[in-house]
Amino acid sequence: MAQWKHMSQILQDLSGETVTQLYPADTFPIEVRHYIADWIESHRWEDFALEKLEQNKQALTLLEQTISLLETVAHQNIGVVDRMKLMQTSKNMVMFQQQPLRFAVMIREILRKERVLISGRNPSLLQSPSGVNMQDVDHLVLKVLEVKDIRKKMHHLQEELNWEKQNYESLQVPYQQNGLDSAKAETQKTKSKIQQLEFNVQTLASKRLQVLHESVDCLECCQARFLSSLKEWRWEQHKAAIGHPFSDNLSPLQTWCEQMLGINGNLRQELMLIGEHIADLQEKLGKLLQALIESSLLVEKQPPQVIKTQSKFSTTVRFLLGEKAAPGKPVMLKAQIINELQARNLGSVPSENVGELINNSAILEHNPATKSACATFRNMSIKKIKRADRKGSESVTEEKFALLFYTEITITGCDTPYRIQMISHPVVVIVHGSQDNNALATIIWDAAFSEPDRAPFVVPDCVPWRMMGSTLNSKFTSEVQTKHCLDQYNQHFLAQKIFGRPDHNEDLSNMMVSWAQFNKEVLPGRSFTFWQWFEGVMELTKKHLKTYWSDGLIFGFIGKQHLHLILKNSPNGTFLLRFSDSEIGGITIAYIAAEGGVQRIQNIQPFTKRDLEIRSLGDRIRDIQEITYLYPEKTKHDAFQKFYSGPQQPPVTGYIPVTLQTKVGTDSTPPAASVEVSTNDTYADFPMVQFPQQLNPLDVQRDMESEDGVNAFNSIDNEMDFGFFGEMTS
Repeated sequence: MAQWKHMSQILQDLSGETVTQLYPADTFPIEVRHYIADWIESHRWEDFALEKLEQNKQALTLLEQTISLLETVAHQNIGVVDRMKLMQTSKNMVMFQQQPLRFAVMIREILRKERVLISGRNPSLLQSPSGVNMQDVDHLVLKVLEVKDIRKKMHHLQEELNWEKQNYESLQVPYQQNGLDSAKAETQKTKSKIQQLEFNVQTLASKRLQVLHESVDCLECCQARFLSSLKEWRWEQHKAAIGHPFSDNLSPLQTWCEQMLGINGNLRQELMLIGEHIADLQEKLGKLLQALIESSLLVEKQPPQVIKTQSKFSTTVRFLLGEKAAPGKPVMLKAQIINELQARNLGSVPSENVGELINNSAILEHNPATKSACATFRNMSIKKIKRADRKGSESVTEEKFALLFYTEITITGCDTPYRIQMISHPVVVIVHGSQDNNALATIIWDAAFSEPDRAPFVVPDCVPWRMMGSTLNSKFTSEVQTKHCLDQYNQHFLAQKIFGRPDHNEDLSNMMVSWAQFNKEVLPGRSFTFWQWFEGVMELTKKHLKTYWSDGLIFGFIGKQHLHLILKNSPNGTFLLRFSDSEIGGITIAYIAAEGGVQRIQNIQPFTKRDLEIRSLGDRIRDIQEITYLYPEKTKHDAFQKFYSGPQQPPVTGYIPVTLQTKVGTDSTPPAASVEVSTNDTYADFPMVQFPQQLNPLDVQRDMESEDGVNAFNSIDNEMDFGFFGEMTS
């Protein structure tokens, strides 16, 4: 009832004639609008159209419900005048039973006109959540209706004029024969009426042409805003690759697009009914129609932006005007892979193939439930790819391609078919999984730092750190699916790392980061790039540390200088969790320990994905006796108790069970965490065996097979595969 609330305030300032025009007295008077306002606004009338005959049944149901509701309200305690009005209207509405769509469209138009009037007082009321400006559309609809009303008035005046001319001719005979004064007066009166009617027709003709020009100009503006919204949708879809929020709902844009097409058709029809050629308007409407149809093809579901050759992938293309496609011949869409140069100079479909696509055609299919028309390429594959000549140190994972989708389609009401096409967002083609990380870096840089109106696929070589930091935060939180962001300390450390300035404490937000620093040059003293390291941390967090991170238990990215600063005055056993900066995909524990009477910060050798698959981080923290308080002063059991595993049940296989425990190295061993393998005390006692982090599975197995190893584990079933203990090391 929100719309009627605003409308009822505006009605006070409207003339009686305007109100009557808005609410037809016989079929939908203002009393009906007032008494059943809630019910009217609880239903969706916007989708109804006279040409959609399949909506007849739905419209008839709404008509019958309206009649029944009016009869119910009429018998309630309302004034006698209103009661009689509602009863009479309910009887009049029976006339719509043969054409219920006329009833639904009538209410649709009334609601639209109300929104236009409301917009004059508060335009923000008409801005829908989808970004579709209903004020523009409704104003345009009213313009078209005005053109039609003028045409109808002209038609009635012309009929009256024709009648008066015929009457004038019939009056000429008695006047000429008898010369009677009465005949003379009647003839003169008729002649004056004819002249007045001719003037009125001419005035309306001028008005009609003026409103047509205004309507076409209005359509041009409205369509420009629609095309801008389409571009914005595609841009938001592109930004989704780095975690920006994105709604893939295309239904509001499709409705808007269909309205633009319908209005264009109505205006072209009105031009034809004028009976004379108006070249400028016809040409402008033709260009608007072509631009609309050619812009209505969208890649609704993008292909993977990193595609491995010989691997299957899918993508979906949607045509917003699919419901308006001429029936008969099915619409076949085809796909072709193109390189950056071809995308930049795209006109027609390129004659040169730079790659071979398998399963590169699909039929445009209509879905009655969603009212969408889509072509889904379900099992597409790139068989081979032809690469361009590379410049300097450019690698294959920096080369960008795109998929071009194209077809020819005929729209109902249009004489000629239209060639339409659309390209996907850039993709990187790889031939081996080891290239995936570097290819993803290319996509991240492209999605984060490209401009909306760029030439394909131009990106800057350098960007300010503030943009890079924001991108890393957005990508990290979306990939991990957490609301816990990278804080200012995390981002400052990342800046220190990418610039190679570990001791730099000043603001780095305006310092420029290059593509080479991001993913071409290895970090100082390391064998990997910044992105390879960051992506490894992101993967580890996503798969093994999501809840820890979301609960704020992991400090994350922190430099050693900052680490010493916050831990130096803490009691022994205070620790924090930080991501390793020396290896890809590792998390380490830094803690305060007394050594020789002096407090020192110790860093336990990082736990990797492989380690955490064997024993969870929570259990490892419980195992390590040297750590007691999570910085600043929360006991580790309070912080991590919910992550501890429960006691294992004794097996029924007859084997002696073993448990794994993490133990920090002593003075005689490297200061790393190791795994203690022990059995349940109720079964047997075995000596503790520690495995340093450096040992690989084969080394461990060889140690087990030595004389000491055999003695230590002699009572365990000989069929046990000791090789797996190498995977238990930390």
